Amino acid sequence: MTPTIDLASLAELLRIMAKLRDRDGGCPWDLEQTFATIAPYTIEEAYEVADAIERGDLVDLKDELGDLLFQVVFHARMAQEAGAFDFSDVAAAINAKMLRRHPHVFGDQRVADSAEQTKRWEEIKREERGAASTSGVLDDVPVGLSALTRATKLGKRAASVGFDWPDVAGVRAKVGEELAELDGAIAANEPSAVAAEMGDVLFSLVNWCRHLDLDPEACLRAANQKFATRFRAVESSVASSGRSWSQHDPATLDEYWRRAKSTGEA
Repeated sequence: MTPTIDLASLAELLRIMAKLRDRDGGCPWDLEQTFATIAPYTIEEAYEVADAIERGDLVDLKDELGDLLFQVVFHARMAQEAGAFDFSDVAAAINAKMLRRHPHVFGDQRVADSAEQTKRWEEIKREERGAASTSGVLDDVPVGLSALTRATKLGKRAASVGFDWPDVAGVRAKVGEELAELDGAIAANEPSAVAAEMGDVLFSLVNWCRHLDLDPEACLRAANQKFATRFRAVESSVASSGRSWSQHDPATLDEYWRRAKSTGEA
């Protein structure tokens, strides 16, 4: 069934954006912005979408998706002003890409399951990259991604051409190897080596997540939320004690933490 959409609402959003960027009566702040200054807000809005999903808050998700759509409209408007492209071009480009990358839906190809489709998707992307340029396998993985996300994409891209551990046991062994090297750097008291080895440990952990079909960003977001919830419980215990933080020894604070865990605080 073909979905319906209120095109008037979309047209109104484009009109609002144009007015905000109007040199005659627009918003001073919006007029000062560039692709570079808006990019951090775009990333922030994407994370807020993910946060609403994590919380299962569909009302908030609607608002956050609107904020993210506004970011797309903002970038498209600035590009239109520069004579590069406009919002219609953005929509046309993604339409063409989705049709091209789903020949099993919009063409006569067939795939057996999601795993085969994922493999075919990567093959199509490689074909597109090959047609566009002679760049290397990793060259178009964006450097502006969060470190965890970029590490995941780098690992996936390398794996797409066969450069990968054969199984999860291999990457688990690599994590152990990198931890041992980190311990050695710490024992040698070499700060630069410690930083480098810690990076290798993190990169290996990201690849372990990939082999376990886990999203490292989602795992870390969940861990962050769990820590924040438990810490608030510790904070409440400190307040209830009538003593300041400085008047609590580590053993007592640890007991508050254990209590937060045992009472089901995240």
